[in-house]
Amino acid sequence: MRYSLLLLTLAILLVITSCRKDFSTDLSTGKLQFSKDTVFLDTVFTNIGSSTYNLKVYNTSNNAINIPSIKLGRGENSMYRLNVDGKPGKTFENIEILAKDSIYIFIETTINYNAVTNPIYTDSIVFDSDNYLQDVKLVSLVKDAHFLFPSKNSQGIIETIKIGVDSDGENIDVNGFYLNDNTTFTNEKPYVIYGYCAIPATKTLTIEAGATIFFHSNSGLIVSKNATLNIEGELNNEVIIEGDRLEPRFSNVPGQWGAIWLRAGSKNNSIKNTIIKNASVGIISDSIGSTSSPTLTIANTQIYNSSNFGILGRETNIKGENLVINNSGQSSLACTIGGTYNFTHSTFTNFWTSSFREFPTVLINNYYSYQDNNNIVVVPKDLYAANFTNCIIDGSSNIELIIDKAEGATFNYLFKNNLLKFNDYNNNYAGILEYDFTNTTNYIDNIINGKSHFKNTQNNELIIGETSDAIGKANTQGTQLVPNDILGILRSSPADIGAYQHITFED
Repeated sequence: MRYSLLLLTLAILLVITSCRKDFSTDLSTGKLQFSKDTVFLDTVFTNIGSSTYNLKVYNTSNNAINIPSIKLGRGENSMYRLNVDGKPGKTFENIEILAKDSIYIFIETTINYNAVTNPIYTDSIVFDSDNYLQDVKLVSLVKDAHFLFPSKNSQGIIETIKIGVDSDGENIDVNGFYLNDNTTFTNEKPYVIYGYCAIPATKTLTIEAGATIFFHSNSGLIVSKNATLNIEGELNNEVIIEGDRLEPRFSNVPGQWGAIWLRAGSKNNSIKNTIIKNASVGIISDSIGSTSSPTLTIANTQIYNSSNFGILGRETNIKGENLVINNSGQSSLACTIGGTYNFTHSTFTNFWTSSFREFPTVLINNYYSYQDNNNIVVVPKDLYAANFTNCIIDGSSNIELIIDKAEGATFNYLFKNNLLKFNDYNNNYAGILEYDFTNTTNYIDNIINGKSHFKNTQNNELIIGETSDAIGKANTQGTQLVPNDILGILRSSPADIGAYQHITFED
């Protein structure tokens, strides 16, 4: 009986205590702390939703607190949106935070450029009121833009472009659209492109100096057969081509968009003073077209952070001057399936750190291969020229140049006054004629495994410093063809190897 009475007493106590409130709260007294005093939502395009940003709100006191109100300063008219402790809205009441605890506030925005008088749009998150009022500022820069995207038909099917045929004879399509005629992208306001923008046959796309092109995920530019791309950047007024994620944390993230694809038969393409960033492949160039006239002439251009290749040439003709390529998931420059390649005063490096890299900075071959049943069939193609003069080829691997020759086709190459990284510690390439750097038919006055002394490879700062072995070692004839470096500085005589004249780095 006594044992039963004890159990009953314990049960009553359990019921009573379970009905009590777990904690009591004090009203907030304006002593909240925040992870930041201003939330910058960076740059957003008109009517395009931003990324989600967060703010952490801390209760540093020993007691749980109740915040009477959390709201946007502009109230329901604000173009910002909040999510407080899991609940969406613009005004919130009686938000509790446990002692020594915190909550998250998530912030987003969609802003109509035409509805604001100032492109810098601001608001604040207001906590409590009167004597206990605290606030955190919200700031966004809103940009107007031209938006280009595929159309939809009445059934909601998105417009596509045929880019090939698979092994079963089925079309390979991508979401995209054709420009209607000869077109000019001006520098008046940015272009934001969804899907692949294609230049139709016989037409030309001209991109003015100072223009900015932003590609959405799975988007890019296609230059069709007999079409032409002219990018007309200028010194200190470059054309910028990158992904449409404008937050600082995306500024150097590879693979945010597809590629600029110069398809077989495109002609007289020209790219000058341009920065191409964060693509899957910066430029794909197909088809020789003519052994005497380049498919692509590219000068004073930088290509960074490509998840695959900086430039992938496939049986094409490319002429490059003052070209800088760095940080590519495979090769920065791949000259494949033969073709004609001439590069002068260029800097090809690869200091990729995002994953394992299988290929060298520069890859040259003269074939393609395919599988026939259980056999690999190699088809040789003519490499008419692979000429490198006054170039740097460097990177984080020991071997940064591969010359892969297939017998049965023309194979011409010449390296003159270059700085080449080729540390064959294990003698894996000993006895292979293509790597006989003493052979003056293919190699003249090169520096093997010299010191480049770049400013900062991870920040894509490939200018060389005063201890570089490339200083004053350029071939004079090559310099006469390209008298100014990529920054417009007149080259010395003799000039420095690479795209840049050297400088003295500040401590």
